[in-house]
Amino acid sequence: MIGSAFRARVKERAARAGLHVDAAVEETLDAYVRLLAKWNGTINLTALPLDPPSDDAIDRLIVEPLAAAHYIRDALRDVPLPVWFDFGSGGGSPAVPLKIVLPGTRLSMIESRSRKAAFLSEAVRSLDLSETLVVNSRFEELQGAEGTVDLITVRAVRSDESLAGIASRLLRDEGILALFGPAPRKASSLELVRTVQLLPNDETSQLSLSSRVPRGTKPLTPI
Repeated sequence: MIGSAFRARVKERAARAGLHVDAAVEETLDAYVRLLAKWNGTINLTALPLDPPSDDAIDRLIVEPLAAAHYIRDALRDVPLPVWFDFGSGGGSPAVPLKIVLPGTRLSMIESRSRKAAFLSEAVRSLDLSETLVVNSRFEELQGAEGTVDLITVRAVRSDESLAGIASRLLRDEGILALFGPAPRKASSLELVRTVQLLPNDETSQLSLSSRVPRGTKPLTPI
């Protein structure tokens, strides 16, 4: 189904979330999902159905990042070339779809597993993603970027005090931490400004926007 039918489905699922996706973005997203499906046959990049992509796969892999892009773009509007780290990038979502619609960012995808890092490197090359680096490392071991990062995105990483500490070490003052998936427990030091329902009639589709880690972060405001 990947191809024109897939692009039509992306347009339809995006419209449900109040989003418009232009043709050039649709084509690049199509190329990304084609590559993901090809590599997923030999590497476990995602458990979501890709042959053909299910509605849930399109929503999780594509529509959620596109919806989040509106909030992230607004939050970073005063930063000329935001430095962005994506932790545990795996199959490339949310980082790759976000990068497609936020090209004016400097992205580092941090992935500890070498085979997944190889996939991400191929995605960067095939999709011609400028200002994008794949780092084959555990994000807990990152050094030399303390206080310089404008945005950290996270999916499939446990939101706990350890994550808060790492984020606080890396983020600059007014930096942003965007958590994809379930909101952190209220006891966490990741104090939430808001939890956005990204997709209609789906209580599990949320983007948790953190306003504070110990270094201090900037709240996200809706467009």
